[in-house]
Amino acid sequence: MAIHTQFHLITYSQEIVDGQPIFVSSNCLPVKALKFEPAGHAFHSAALKRLGVQEDNNDADDKKVVDDKEQTYLPSDSYSSKSKKKSGTGDKQQDHYALLGLGHLRYLATEDQIRKSYRETALRFHPDKQAALLLAEETEAAKQAKKDEIESHFKAIQEAYEVLIDPVKRRIYDSTDEFDDEIPTDCAPQDFFKVFGPAFMRNGRWSVNQPIPSLGDDNTKLKEVDNFYNFWYSFKSWREFPHADEFDLEQAESRDHRRWMERQNAKLTEKARKEDYARIRTLVDNAYKRDPRILRRKEEERAEKQRKKEAKILAKKLQEEEAARIAEEERLRKEKEERHATEAALQQKKVKEKEKKLLRKERARLRALSGPLLSHCLLDISDGDVEMLCMSLDIEQLRSLCENMEGRQVLLEQAKILRDKLCSKKEVVDEKTNQQNANGSIKANGSASLSNTEKKEKPWNKEEIDLLRKGMHKYPKGTSRRWEVISEYIGTGRSVEEIMKATKTVLLQKPDSSKAFDTFLEKRKPGAQSIESPLTTREELEGVSTPTSSTSNIEDSHSKSTDDQNSTTANGVSSSSEQDVWSTVQERALVQALKAFPKETSQRWERVAAAVPGKTVNQCKKKFALMKENFRNKKTAV
Repeated sequence: MAIHTQFHLITYSQEIVDGQPIFVSSNCLPVKALKFEPAGHAFHSAALKRLGVQEDNNDADDKKVVDDKEQTYLPSDSYSSKSKKKSGTGDKQQDHYALLGLGHLRYLATEDQIRKSYRETALRFHPDKQAALLLAEETEAAKQAKKDEIESHFKAIQEAYEVLIDPVKRRIYDSTDEFDDEIPTDCAPQDFFKVFGPAFMRNGRWSVNQPIPSLGDDNTKLKEVDNFYNFWYSFKSWREFPHADEFDLEQAESRDHRRWMERQNAKLTEKARKEDYARIRTLVDNAYKRDPRILRRKEEERAEKQRKKEAKILAKKLQEEEAARIAEEERLRKEKEERHATEAALQQKKVKEKEKKLLRKERARLRALSGPLLSHCLLDISDGDVEMLCMSLDIEQLRSLCENMEGRQVLLEQAKILRDKLCSKKEVVDEKTNQQNANGSIKANGSASLSNTEKKEKPWNKEEIDLLRKGMHKYPKGTSRRWEVISEYIGTGRSVEEIMKATKTVLLQKPDSSKAFDTFLEKRKPGAQSIESPLTTREELEGVSTPTSSTSNIEDSHSKSTDDQNSTTANGVSSSSEQDVWSTVQERALVQALKAFPKETSQRWERVAAAVPGKTVNQCKKKFALMKENFRNKKTAV
C-alpha cells in the first residue's frame, strides 16, 4: 500500500526517527467519537439498550472502541530486561503517560500538554460521568465493584497527574521508564551514521545540557565533529537510579538507622551512576574509533607526519652533504695553502742557503785579501778586526770592500781601505752604544742589554719558575682553560701571554753552570755573602776580606800585560793600545756576560761582545784568555 504523505495525521518530535516526521494513513472506517454523551432521544435509546429492551446494532463497534481505550488506561507491567524498578507499591505499576493519553509522547510531553490532557481525561472518567455504567450492572455487588473500579481509575489519573506535573517526581519516574540501554559495538563503515546516530539521540534524553549536538553525516565539518565528541566525553546526566534493593526510609527505627539506610542507598545509586557513565563512555569510544571522518583525519595526520619526517631526513642529509662538501673544500684549500707555504719555505730556504754560500764566499775572499796585510802587520790590523768585518757586513758591503781592495795593488792602500771600513763600523757601533746608554738599556752593573719587549716584562724569579713547572705537571694538556688555571695557580698576576711565552723560553733554558757553586754555598750557608765570580772565590779561600781586592789585582795585572803588549808598527804608526784599554765597567760587563752565556750557548762570543760596550769579539776573547792566564799564574804562585 502506498503511503500518502499529504495526510499529516500524527507527528512526533524532531529528535525521533532520524529527526524526520512520521506520516500514517489507513483505509479503515472512521472511529466513532466518544466525546459526546447521549441526551434527549439518544439518552432514552441508550437507556433502553442498557436495559436490554432495544437491540444495539452498533454494540460490537462500541465494545471494540471501549476496549481499545480501556486497554490504554489499564495498569500494565512496564518492566524491561534493562530497566530499573519504578516507583509504586505493587509488583505492577500504572503507566502515567498512558492514563493521561500521552503514551505517544511520554518524556517529550510538555507541561501544557500534561495539564490539557489531564483536564480532558478527568472530565471523561469522573465518577459522576460514569453513572450509566452503574445502571448496566444487575446486582448490587456488581454495581459496587464497578463503582470501586471507576473510583480507583479516577484516583490513578489524579496520581499520574501529580507525578508528571512535579519536575522532581517526573524526573524520577522518567528515569525508571522503559529504555533501551543497548549500545552498538560494531558496524560497516557505510552504516556508521545509521547505527550510531539513533543510539546517540536515544541517550541524549538524559543530558542536562539541551539541545544535544547531532552526529551529522560524512560531509560535516571537523570542527563540528570535535564539538560533538567533546560534548559526549564531558556528558552530564540527570538520570536517577532507584534500586530494587533500596531501603525504605519510612521503616527506619531510629535516626542512626535512617542515616545508615541513606548511606546504603547512596552507595547503590553511585554504583548505578558509574555503570551508566561507563556505558555512555563505551558508546562514545566505539563511535570515535569507527567514525570515518576521524579515521580519515588520522590518516591525513599520519601521512603529514610521515611527510615531515621524510622532509626532515632529507634536509638533514642535504645538510650533511653540504657540510661534507664544505669540509672537503676547506681540506683542499688547506692542503693547497700548505703546499704553497712549503714551496715558499723551500724556495726561501734555497735563497737563504744561496745567500749564505755567497756570504761565506765573500768572507773567504776578504780573509784571503787581508792575509798579506796581517802578515806584514800593516796599520795594526788584527785577525779580530777582519773577523768583526766578516761578521758585521752583509754581502753587498763585503763585495764592495773586496772590489775596492782588489783595485789597489799596494798593500798599504789596501790596509787604509780596510782601516777606514773598520773606523766607520766602529763609529756606527759607538753611536748605537751611546743611544742605548741614553735610553737606559745598559744597567749600572754592566748586565747584558735586553730588548724593549723584554724590558717591559717582569723577569721570572726562581719561585715563579718552580710554580710554573709544577702547574704544567698538575694541569696537563686537555685541561679546560688550562693557561688561566695555571695563571691562578702561580698567583703573581702573570698574564696568559707571559705564561705561554715563558714555557718556550724560561722553561727551556739550561741551568747556569757558573752559578752551581754559588747555589751550593747558599744552601749550605744561608747567611753567607753572595759570590760575584770564581776569581773572588779563590781570593776568599786565600783569606782576602773583600772581593774588591781581587778585582784590583786583576786590573793591575791587566794594565801590566797591556803595557807589555803595546808595540809600534814598522811604518811609524801608533799602536792599538787605545783599543785594548779596558775600563772597570767593561771588565764587570765581560764577567757578567761570561756567567750569563755558558759554553753551550749558541753564538756565545757574539752575545758576549754585544753585552760589553765598545768591544769586539776578538777583544773579548783575548781579554778572557789573559784573565785565565793570570788566574793560573796566581794559583801556581800560591
